Amino acid sequence: MKKMEIFVFCVAMAVAQCLCAHQQVADATSQSADGKTIVILYENDVHCGIDGYQRMQGLYDAILKADTCDVGMVCCGDFLQGALAGAISHGQYIIDIMRQMSYDALTLGNHEFDYGVPRMRELLADLDVPVTAANFFAVGEDAPMFLPYLIKRYGNRSVAFVGVTTPESMRSEAYAFFDNDGKKLYDLCADDTYRLVQQAVDKARAEGADYVVVLSHLGEEIRSTGIWSHGLVENTHGIDVVLDGHTHARIERDSVVNNIGLQVPLTQTGTQFATVGKLTITPDGRMLTELIPIDNIPYVSERVALTTDSVKALIDQVSSRHIAKSPYDLPVKDADGSWIVRRSTAAIGDMVADAYRAETGAEIGLVNGGSLRNGLPKGKINYGDIISVQPFDNHVCLIEATGEQLLGMLQKCTEKCPKADGSFPHVAGMRYTIDTATHTVSNVEVEEGHTGRYKPLEPTRRYTVGTNDYYSSGGFYSTLKECRLIEGSTKLSRDMLADYLKHRLKGKLGKRYAKPQGRVTVN
Repeated sequence: MKKMEIFVFCVAMAVAQCLCAHQQVADATSQSADGKTIVILYENDVHCGIDGYQRMQGLYDAILKADTCDVGMVCCGDFLQGALAGAISHGQYIIDIMRQMSYDALTLGNHEFDYGVPRMRELLADLDVPVTAANFFAVGEDAPMFLPYLIKRYGNRSVAFVGVTTPESMRSEAYAFFDNDGKKLYDLCADDTYRLVQQAVDKARAEGADYVVVLSHLGEEIRSTGIWSHGLVENTHGIDVVLDGHTHARIERDSVVNNIGLQVPLTQTGTQFATVGKLTITPDGRMLTELIPIDNIPYVSERVALTTDSVKALIDQVSSRHIAKSPYDLPVKDADGSWIVRRSTAAIGDMVADAYRAETGAEIGLVNGGSLRNGLPKGKINYGDIISVQPFDNHVCLIEATGEQLLGMLQKCTEKCPKADGSFPHVAGMRYTIDTATHTVSNVEVEEGHTGRYKPLEPTRRYTVGTNDYYSSGGFYSTLKECRLIEGSTKLSRDMLADYLKHRLKGKLGKRYAKPQGRVTVN
């Protein structure tokens, strides 16, 4: 057989095993009168990777048609933002696609808050899929804004879905949680998250749920709030499996011990439909998890594909404008899929920081690595590529910061290095050194514009900094929040970058950004 024929044969066999998984447990003690296995497909952190939807729905339809399993579908958050489809439409195109899917439930990721809570609620009402988020409250309300849990019947068994989302959003998307005067409008209850989930689990069990599945957007890392998926399991009981998200990890199956000594499986699919997750609940109640690479799914939903194609056509109308040409790629991730821009210097970080500096006339340009979502391709660069680099609706601004404030920012935003952190500072007109052993910053120097020479940062001197307005609403760990705003702008950061490439660089990158320029030294 040819290689392609062997590949297709193997895929078909794998899907057949998925559809007939109940046969492997036919002799087990059944908890279901019809004896069917329950299969729940899941995804997390799609971030507008719209091509995967049609294959996920195609797999769902194939399982449903085979009629060997009861089948469901869930989402674990971060679907509204991250690429063109979200940025251009403020999330509407994503909702248009997801409305064609067969979701039973979803929970919220931090990027569902990017356009503010009113816009999020408008979009979710249009989607008309039950939302569960046990720890999301409007301030002053006794009940969460969305369902703390929901119960779905599959055959004659019931599965409760309990949603929980990362309290970290109150820092990273602070503008959605506080008004302009700093008054808190919404709360993700960091101090109470585990208790709220336990409460939802207990109520779902009391209502008769046979199984409890947590739709989590907490992630695999302990971050600023101390709330993470492993901690959730360790502080609760009654959860059968955690379908996780937020940290973009590919985890087919991990096990975490809960607070009564039982092993609870935990899984995560990666990001942008690298895989589709498949949770199998056998007739005897075992929880089996599997990750299916999206390219290994041979089925496509024509219904979803039609909507996706329409969205692509609308995107093309906006994004096809030619901006520049590059003789090399400018990546944000390495070959293994790890974030370069969140842990070290990168050419694309240099370029965006240069653009901020040049377009504002500042002494220093500053951009956080987490705002750089995609790289730029070799060859033709169009406006859509620029949007993909900076899909968020941040505006360019000029601020004033003391040397002491800048040093504090550098220290705080690099303290996790070499671990990835979205606050990692890329700079222009400045250079500095990170010591990863001591978690300190040294050799901070600022370029003299008229001479091109570098001088040590002066703690009491005031410097002008070109950045985006994220600095004032949680960006850089709020270390620059008190800096004086000299001048705001109505220009989006992506439009500023497009102008920089098209006009200042005359549409040609040349050799300037072929490699990082050594502004950040990591020891």
